[in-house]
Amino acid sequence: MNLRCPYYGILWRRYVNSVYKELFRKSIHLCTAFIPLLLKHFYWPVEILLILAVLGFTLSEVLRLKGINVPLVSDITSIAARKRDEGKFVLGPVTLVIGIVTASLLFNESCYTIGILSLAFGDGLASLSGKLFGRVHIPFTEGKTAAGSLSCFFAIFCCSYLISKNVFESLVLAAVGMIIEVFPLKDFDNILIPVLISFAAQNFF
Repeated sequence: MNLRCPYYGILWRRYVNSVYKELFRKSIHLCTAFIPLLLKHFYWPVEILLILAVLGFTLSEVLRLKGINVPLVSDITSIAARKRDEGKFVLGPVTLVIGIVTASLLFNESCYTIGILSLAFGDGLASLSGKLFGRVHIPFTEGKTAAGSLSCFFAIFCCSYLISKNVFESLVLAAVGMIIEVFPLKDFDNILIPVLISFAAQNFF
């Protein structure tokens, strides 16, 4: 590729910009890994704060779409929003919190911890790996890559084994997470990954 050509220079800048945007988005995603620790010590205050946060974000998005920017929140949303979100309600933060709250309300501590960590690291690293190293695309998945799916599997396996200390359980949960992640679910994998993995951990092991 001749990067001196203006056309390729534009493509390269777009790629770099998309990588920075993905890093910013997934840094927020990865921060959810601290939530199980907070829930362990301040369960109901954290649950209430998460629900209030998603309600506040929803109001902020409604106002933003009406042309009224909420300081800081609207700015962060604009920076983190992907091209497919332009001019639309950004669902990612809402589904992220719904997935975490649902898992933590329905399942026991060790199981929802596995589910939330799987969301934070499995889904988060899958997206980054796919963007940075993804060369082999998986058919019918709207751009998902083998690198992203394998990263998801490995990350969930490590998270599950850290909690369960069970290799077989960790392999199964990692496979479940990878299968969910590979489907083109847009932002709804933020709900399915923590809920289904927590469900599987609690009911099948």
